[in-house]
Amino acid sequence: MKRITSLSNRIMQRYLPDPFLFVVLLTIVVFLLGMLIMKSTPVDMVSYWGDGFWNLLSFSMQMVLILVTGFVLASSPFFKRILKGMASLVSKPGQAIVFVTLVSLLASWVNWGFGLVIGALFAKELAKKVEKVDYRLLIASAYSGFLVWHGGFSGSIPLTIATPDHFTTDLIGVVPTSETIFAPFNLFIVLSLFIVLPVVNRLMMNAKDNPYYIDPSILNDSNVQAAAVESNTPAEKMENSKLISLLIGLLGLVFIVYYFKTNGFSLNLNIVNFIFLFFGILLHGTPRNFINSVSEAVKGAGGIIIQFPFYAGIMGMMVASGLAAEMSKWFVSISNDLTFPFFAFLSAGIVNFFVPSGGGQWAVQAPIMLLAGEELGIDAAKTAMAVAWGDAWTNMIQPFWALPALAIAGLSAKDIMGFCVIAMIVSGFFISIGLVFI
Repeated sequence: MKRITSLSNRIMQRYLPDPFLFVVLLTIVVFLLGMLIMKSTPVDMVSYWGDGFWNLLSFSMQMVLILVTGFVLASSPFFKRILKGMASLVSKPGQAIVFVTLVSLLASWVNWGFGLVIGALFAKELAKKVEKVDYRLLIASAYSGFLVWHGGFSGSIPLTIATPDHFTTDLIGVVPTSETIFAPFNLFIVLSLFIVLPVVNRLMMNAKDNPYYIDPSILNDSNVQAAAVESNTPAEKMENSKLISLLIGLLGLVFIVYYFKTNGFSLNLNIVNFIFLFFGILLHGTPRNFINSVSEAVKGAGGIIIQFPFYAGIMGMMVASGLAAEMSKWFVSISNDLTFPFFAFLSAGIVNFFVPSGGGQWAVQAPIMLLAGEELGIDAAKTAMAVAWGDAWTNMIQPFWALPALAIAGLSAKDIMGFCVIAMIVSGFFISIGLVFI
């Protein structure tokens, strides 16, 4: 394992480009494939790209808000005290790797943005406490917990099809989370990853290939909380008023209670964002502290904001040229009633390179996969989750979603992707078992 990991790290350090360059290269690849495979003209491909460039703005905003609200909640004094307290329980590098993986898995299962942030923040706390721990592997282990996000409470595909009037309602109706997130096959996959990933990450430790040195500036805490200053003006008094945060926070809590009372335990992207937003307001105490935390969170969202339109453009080319449909149809053509969930998973993993958005990818693949699954007698919920897990799976080697964690950690994508390749390969085996045999 150590030799394989060392080789993987060397390859990634040498050949993996910056995430922005990665999306530029993907754009060129899809442009050429559209012409070569689908016989589209260069003018057609340019048109598809430009027309699709801004098609994911509303979904992008939801994704950014999940990241920002997750960061705000995770960086509150309450959660920071919890992280420091947990870090104080760890004294050895191996323990640190296992512990941060478990924390990230649990947090990502609750909310992907929260998991990305809490995992990275906890990894930094552990790096301060534990001597001679491989900081790269520590951050990679934190990011590996992100694998379970699409099988958890913030999974965009299961939440989308659980939302009334979603775009495939006429085809499959509304599918409750009891058939997706809480289905036996999905719980098996999640539980398996909770057991396997900590072990795999621990086995990748290699003292001989471990750069112990960490730049102390990387581990410095960001000054999220406002400095204690005397509030003289009415504006300053309002900005530092705990009463205002309490009032607006309680208003949010009332709506949350009302929502679940009238809708049951029905989760979607909007209510998840709402919950994290208003708990963040309450836990930061004052409007000024909350605003400072939001300002810090937005820094980590910069890569997402600028790259998402490019991925929307790629998606525009993939969809309008018929390339995404052609790829999906090819996998469907070699499937039967037993192998279909596996090939749906595999196809989603490949499409995810070009459309790294669960909701955006579902928009591309849903019509094809759902109809094919129906013809083979596959339950729509399992088809949807096969696509969802494929999307989550190759995120391990798609640097797009690692950007927030890397921004917090002060590392580059090539520092952690060698470890993530190994995690992806091993996890794919257990995900496949759950989709095909459970």
